[in-house]
Amino acid sequence: MALPWVLTVLSLLPLLEAQIPVCANLRPVPITNATLDRISGKWFYIASAFKNEEFKKLVQDIQATFFYFTPNKTEDTIFLRQYQTNRNACIYNTSYLNVQRENGTISKSEEGHVAHLLILRDTRTFMLAFDVDDEKKSGLSVYADKPETTKEQLGEFYEALDCLRIPRSEVLYTDSKKDLCEPLEKQHEKERKQQEEKES
Repeated sequence: MALPWVLTVLSLLPLLEAQIPVCANLRPVPITNATLDRISGKWFYIASAFKNEEFKKLVQDIQATFFYFTPNKTEDTIFLRQYQTNRNACIYNTSYLNVQRENGTISKSEEGHVAHLLILRDTRTFMLAFDVDDEKKSGLSVYADKPETTKEQLGEFYEALDCLRIPRSEVLYTDSKKDLCEPLEKQHEKERKQQEEKES
């Protein structure tokens, strides 16, 4: 008698799994040393979508951005070197981000913006989620280790947008072909090497 019931339950499992909200990938997890190792290095800003009007305006003029994360595990900070092409001009900035390990967030103290760091299944991508609990201000941005991404790589980003009820039509994409910062990056690399040679 129990067998038909077991079979019925087993046959329903795929349906039950399908009903698990896609919001699962928006749950932040604590940041560990392994997480910091994983996000260390060069990244490209690919796309974002925000309900927050202030953020929307800020990202509208961004044509291309790449940056370097250099984490300091003992001080729980990340040194950020950012190359941004904005309105046909290259803007270079450096700053420090604070890492809040327990709640899985990183923040820029001078701006007061806090973002949840979301590590994705694809190790070559990650997301930053903003104000996920605020229906009117939530937003999401996605980053990859190369300027071009595949549909599969953006899959989790789109799932998370659906979960936040942000229409995919609101997504603003960058275009690496419009990048004007590569010459400056090359110059910085050359200067760094010269400095290292002097010090050695």
